[in-house]
Amino acid sequence: MTQTPTKHQPQPPEQARAHFVVPAKHPMVTVLGSGDALLRVIEKAFPAVDIHVRGNEISAVGDAAEVALVQRLFDEMMLVLRTGQPMTEDAVERSIAMLRANGRAAAEGAETPAQVLTQNILSSRGRTIRPKTLNQKRYVDAIDKHTIVFGIGPAGTGKTYLAMAKAVQALQSKQVNRIILTRPAVEAGERLGFLPGTLYEKIDPYLRPLYDALHDMVDPDSIPRLMAAGTIEVAPLAYMRGRTLNDAFIILDEAQNTSAEQMKMFLTRLGFDSKMVVTGDVTQVDLPGGTKSGLRQVQDILEGVDDVHFSRLTSTDVVRHKLVGRIVDAYERYDNADGAAPRPHGK
Repeated sequence: MTQTPTKHQPQPPEQARAHFVVPAKHPMVTVLGSGDALLRVIEKAFPAVDIHVRGNEISAVGDAAEVALVQRLFDEMMLVLRTGQPMTEDAVERSIAMLRANGRAAAEGAETPAQVLTQNILSSRGRTIRPKTLNQKRYVDAIDKHTIVFGIGPAGTGKTYLAMAKAVQALQSKQVNRIILTRPAVEAGERLGFLPGTLYEKIDPYLRPLYDALHDMVDPDSIPRLMAAGTIEVAPLAYMRGRTLNDAFIILDEAQNTSAEQMKMFLTRLGFDSKMVVTGDVTQVDLPGGTKSGLRQVQDILEGVDDVHFSRLTSTDVVRHKLVGRIVDAYERYDNADGAAPRPHGK
């Protein structure tokens, strides 16, 4: 006689089995990783699933919902591998995070891990620049769709780097005639007048991160020629005043260090057939006490305005060393505990 469980007795999770056959043209090492490194990442992420490998066959047994995710994961991995792009431990971890975040959303048209990981923006000197997270893909897509895009998030989320890649792509495809890169030249309490050297020597430390990203994407030997011709311009924000910027892809970096007046000045430089991308981290404002951040304020002013888009990235989008994401989270917890509540972005 079978005893009917009472409502107080926990029901065992529904068990399921899945089976995958890896096509012979894909060596198992590309799926499992060198020394089974990718397999270990998957097993750690799905402790409720037993995964077994025999030859080119993989089976998964365990909690039905988790097995379904494992099956989707291997399907997505195979789609990526078919493009010739290798899977890495980082890519597997990000794929798992996307699948868990999406839940059933894939059936409703949400982006899949394979779509995110195989979207090429720019190829340069043997390497390809592409988004690595769902928010990064949406940020890149927003740049295609909107005239002005704000990329707001912590350090390491690719805000400036991806914007730079889109700028170079637009220049190469002749969507624009020039790239203009700018930053406010006031950071960490320093003032240009107190720094030694000529004007260009003074501003160089502020603009160096933009040069570094540019060197990753454009033949370094061609950069002086492009800059001399005005095709690429790297200049402090003050140099934008009084200009109208037509046929250009304009990036304002470190925008949290603009004043409200500077932000308005910059945005109103927009000319015909141009795009603007504004990037910054509202938790890292280096302005003098009492000066309101233009990036914080502009979110209240322009949110909902047609053809203006705000892309917000988080610590889960950090693509530097894994520890950077943990550091960002730790500081956020500390700030929230210390200040009781985070500051509203418009303050």
